[in-house]
Amino acid sequence: MALLKLQVAGAVVLKKKAMPVADITPAIRTLADDMAETLKAAHGLALAAPQVGESVRLVVIDRGYLEWEALSEEERKKVRCEYRPEALINPEIVKKEGGDEELEEGCLSVPGYRAAVKRARIVTYRWRDLGGVMHERRAEGLEAVCIQHELDHLDGVLFIDRISRLKRNLALGKVKKFVEELDPEEDEAEYRLYGKP
Repeated sequence: MALLKLQVAGAVVLKKKAMPVADITPAIRTLADDMAETLKAAHGLALAAPQVGESVRLVVIDRGYLEWEALSEEERKKVRCEYRPEALINPEIVKKEGGDEELEEGCLSVPGYRAAVKRARIVTYRWRDLGGVMHERRAEGLEAVCIQHELDHLDGVLFIDRISRLKRNLALGKVKKFVEELDPEEDEAEYRLYGKP
């Protein structure tokens, strides 16, 4: 497994509609493994392939955190949150319901910036796993937001494309400053993910 470089707002690959995965090849499995390692290193919740420069419809999510987050506060104190990445091949939303809800979002491709975005409160989505098995799941709360956010990535949309132009320009300025100020010695972890190879 290898760490992959994260693409930031402004990268061409983040504006393109990703291609469906035709076959689950060894290359796709390796990409999923590398994305899982990169997601863990970045302390993120989910990662879409375009965010690491690959324009294919593949998402890796931390199912362990999503399940832990769905527990009550009391239950969370008793259970350790474990990193459990899951690859979603060609994920798609088949139903949205429950009206819109506005929650604050962040993104590994927009480091250092968060903003409130309106999303459907409940979604039903389906995907294939790395074994080719089809799954379908109804999600709400953080999981519903996460799925909508990641599927936006597969369609060339960043969460900052869903906010005002003024806020978007502020976000782009913060991203540019973040990348320019990365120091390979002081910001070793971030430099490995965002800095020059």
